Amino acid sequence: MKHVSVIGCGNMGGAFVRGLAKAGGYRVTAIDLDPDALEGVADAADETTTDSAAARDADVVVLAVKPSVAAAVLDDLDLRADQTLITLAAGVPREFVAAQTDANVVRIMPNLAAETRDMAAAATQEGITDEVRAILDDLGEFVVVDESKMDTATAVNGSGPAFAFYLIEAMKDAGVDAGLDAEQAETLAAQTFKGAAETVLQDERSVDELIDAVCSPKGTTIEGMDVLWDSDADEAVRAAVKAAERRSRELAEEFENE
Repeated sequence: MKHVSVIGCGNMGGAFVRGLAKAGGYRVTAIDLDPDALEGVADAADETTTDSAAARDADVVVLAVKPSVAAAVLDDLDLRADQTLITLAAGVPREFVAAQTDANVVRIMPNLAAETRDMAAAATQEGITDEVRAILDDLGEFVVVDESKMDTATAVNGSGPAFAFYLIEAMKDAGVDAGLDAEQAETLAAQTFKGAAETVLQDERSVDELIDAVCSPKGTTIEGMDVLWDSDADEAVRAAVKAAERRSRELAEEFENE
């Protein structure tokens, strides 16, 4: 059974802990200085502790702390060369982390769907191992990219869930305005996004071809799509991704200047 220690059990770290527990085959140690954070994952972790030294016993260590405290946490870690350190800290370059540990380092950008094992993640080519690939496979889908693309991945799949939540809420509100109750509208909107995403992943047709497949001539969908095509909705989404990417680059530059 693979032993994984997760340092930092907030939103993203907690999602990792719960996702690994659901996957099975892992012994998970949750490490955090905040007792409330540990309590939040106690039902999923095999062990909880405030002592970061416990990470030395793991095969794989997941660094899931805020970028601003990453350096301080790394200073306290004493990992072995035969361990792997997966860093999730947004904007923190792999080279910065690798310089402070003997462990093999791979940088990934996951998202909160790790908890339900529907995660989308990007991983750096450098440092990735079969062991890491297996973990990412157990938590969802992943792609391997050059680290120069990680700021873009941070914006697309890391920040992307919030953008999707925003659109789901807009569809839900439209349903409520038209007479559905809030719970009905949320179920229909959320499940529609989930089903559409699965179709994109599993169908060989392009997204444009899938849109055409749903749009019958003179039907309801084409009427709605005409509104979207005539709007700036796509430009707004692109702008949101660009803004998140820009912030990721700014965070990286802060570490490069240290």
